Amino acid sequence: MISEGLVLKSTGSWYNVLANDGRIYKCRVKGKLRTEDFTSTNPIAVGDRVKIEPGMEEDHAIISDVLDRKNYIKRKAVKLSSQSHILAANLDLALVVATPVYPRTSTGFIDRFLASAEAYSIPAGVVFNKSDLYDQETDEWVNALCDMYNDVGYETFIVSAIDPSTLDSLKARLKGHITLFAGHSGTGKSTLINTLIPGLELKTGEISAQHLKGKHTTTFAEMHEIPEGGFIIDTPGIREFGILDFDKHEVSHFFPEIFKASSGCKFNNCLHVSEKECAVLKGVDESKIALTRYASYISVLNNEDIFK
Repeated sequence: MISEGLVLKSTGSWYNVLANDGRIYKCRVKGKLRTEDFTSTNPIAVGDRVKIEPGMEEDHAIISDVLDRKNYIKRKAVKLSSQSHILAANLDLALVVATPVYPRTSTGFIDRFLASAEAYSIPAGVVFNKSDLYDQETDEWVNALCDMYNDVGYETFIVSAIDPSTLDSLKARLKGHITLFAGHSGTGKSTLINTLIPGLELKTGEISAQHLKGKHTTTFAEMHEIPEGGFIIDTPGIREFGILDFDKHEVSHFFPEIFKASSGCKFNNCLHVSEKECAVLKGVDESKIALTRYASYISVLNNEDIFK
């Protein structure tokens, strides 16, 4: 009998699927599905709705088909630049977990994540973690970043994964939704999820004192149910967020404030680099568009990948 289910975990060869009967099955992919021409390194992702058939053992099944996705978010595959890697599918919200200290997340990394979410029509936001470590200068900087991203239209949260009292707003936003958490190793994603879901006990890592970078503790993407309702998808730490090639004239569409300003440009094909009577460049000069956001736009336009 064929039934449907939700992919909770992907290890690349095995998938944990929550079936409609409430049971979790360990699944492999049907041979025909495996051999189809996929442009991504992982044809099935966490969050996918799939059809499953009974396997040889009671708790095993075969994934025979992937149902249509409402959305997904992807990035360049690390070792196969011509291919993509789907982080997750069928999302209600995508959040990048960032830290201004220990280690510091660049605005370039944040902006690339937000642009990718924008490209695939996924509501997105930023969680600034480790607020317990902020001094006055850092606190002012993070609040300034929150104001900037809020003005653009993104949600922001300032939290400490070790202080549950800071998580009320985030909890309320997550309730009843499927939310992706992504970010560098060491930003405290796993600790944050452990606090949001008591008893989960995801493995956490230490920060290197020499390099101020985290170690990968999450190996595979996995979906976890929230007590209040909904799911969080935990993903392995991302060192850099490589965006697949976009049409140069579409890049501005993924930066809402730049796209809005571009309606005032003299030329319809303006790339907002050095053109005359460019409303975007005027917006940057007048500080109506943040310089960091414009720099991120230029880096995506030039297909630059690396952000430390």
